[in-house]
Amino acid sequence: MTLSTWKWTINRYHQAVEAGIFEGVPVELLNGELVEMSPEGVPHSSLSDEAAEYLREQLRGLAKVREAKPITLPNRSEPEPDISIVQLPVEIYRSHHPYVENIYWIIEYSNTSLQKDLEVKSKVYAEAGICEYWVVNLKTRELNVFRNPVNGEYQEQTVLTEGVVSPLAFPNVQIGVARLLQR
Repeated sequence: MTLSTWKWTINRYHQAVEAGIFEGVPVELLNGELVEMSPEGVPHSSLSDEAAEYLREQLRGLAKVREAKPITLPNRSEPEPDISIVQLPVEIYRSHHPYVENIYWIIEYSNTSLQKDLEVKSKVYAEAGICEYWVVNLKTRELNVFRNPVNGEYQEQTVLTEGVVSPLAFPNVQIGVARLLQR
């Protein structure tokens, strides 16, 4: 006997969200499937919040920094990354969540969700065409930078513990790795 699962569409997922079906249920849509979101521990919420504030300072007037808000991807996914750096003006997000073409890069802070963020979400983001994806490993205090998505896989991965990194979208902006890691 073969089991088949029912895949969610973005529209059906939005209808369920609007109807309050997931109220208080921490889920996100990845590849048409509902995936439970890990609860945030104190270091996770504190460090991602501080990083978002730092990025707002660095990117003022260049981009919008969104925290824990949905993004809509063409591969039946609507994840809620810890930080999304998206295009201005913010008024375009009154009618829809950011689409791939609106997203400069995504950042996830990971402790208990590390395997999901490095393996599952990296594929979801690469398949969708997100050109840059960063994962802050809270266990080792390392920044994983993924770039150049091709056929659902990032072709470049760099692990940083110090120095600066310039996002592809803003090559003249230097982001202090230590500020993201709080080392």
